[in-house]
Amino acid sequence: MSKKNLDWANIGFSYMVADYRYVSNYKDGKWDDGVITKDSTVTLSEDAGVLHYAQECFEGLKAYETEDGKIVTFRPDLNAKRMVDSAKRLEMPPFPEDRFIKAVEEVVAANKDWVPPYGSGATLYIRPVMFATGNVIGVKPADEYQFRIFVTPVGPYFKGGAKPIVVKISDFDRAAPHGTGNIKAGLNYAMSLHAIVTAHDEGFAENVYLDAESRTYIEETGGANIIFVTKDGGLVVPQSHTDSILPSITRRSIVQVARDILKLNVEERPVKLSEVPEFVEMGLCGTAAVISPVGKINDHGKEIAFASGMEDMGPVIKKLYDTLTGIQMGTVEAPEGWIHTID
Repeated sequence: MSKKNLDWANIGFSYMVADYRYVSNYKDGKWDDGVITKDSTVTLSEDAGVLHYAQECFEGLKAYETEDGKIVTFRPDLNAKRMVDSAKRLEMPPFPEDRFIKAVEEVVAANKDWVPPYGSGATLYIRPVMFATGNVIGVKPADEYQFRIFVTPVGPYFKGGAKPIVVKISDFDRAAPHGTGNIKAGLNYAMSLHAIVTAHDEGFAENVYLDAESRTYIEETGGANIIFVTKDGGLVVPQSHTDSILPSITRRSIVQVARDILKLNVEERPVKLSEVPEFVEMGLCGTAAVISPVGKINDHGKEIAFASGMEDMGPVIKKLYDTLTGIQMGTVEAPEGWIHTID
């Protein structure tokens, strides 16, 4: 397979312009047929709805090369479904799920030379995005939209192994009760930028957000869901009373791996901040890193240190990480339907 001449292990986690992207436009009540194009630019009217009322949602998934040379993606059907849910919540026309998967296949196949080689630690990041292009000056949904998928190769998220990070309890709120916390909309991330810059300035890797209603329950971080491990090796996954946690595909996969493959006891329930010191491991899970281990939480100067320590992933989180990445890379047998091969 012909590959781009890149130093795959050192390309970092940033945007690189690949050769092709997929674009479909919504006009007069329907999506057009969509095209693969070399044009990486977007032209918008100054009155485009996305610029004024933030009608925008996106997804993130990856393509990998497996040991036997196949190019695969991981559970793209769940990304397609979640993007439909996001679009409906923002009064945007959903892009059909079957077309979403076909578009992913087409854009990855067109950019096959950008898929990093097996064993490099790098992957091809796939970013579907939908936004309002139609003119709208009053506060209402636009009537024209663009759906686009572009790809960019990204290096290993952890260089030299996954070292545990230190996070802080944030004074900011990530999502309102019954708001948009459970959809993947850009507006949810915009409000987190000041909070993450503040956390970084204070020496922390991420914010842990509490529920906005009572500020007693753990929700998620700015860009990842949270998992905990109990003293007896069980998995605890925070849930929200008010549906304000994003349904992470990585988290849902971890839950299934824990329950069905590793035979762990799994609880999905609301988790109070006050009970966190009872857990022995903590991880942040998402597409980019799969699982980032957490060594400590700083709660306004009071430290919660996990028994797993600051040197390595804890044993249960490591087992979850190794199993899930093994499934993705084709070295561990995958549950039916999880691995989608691109011809």
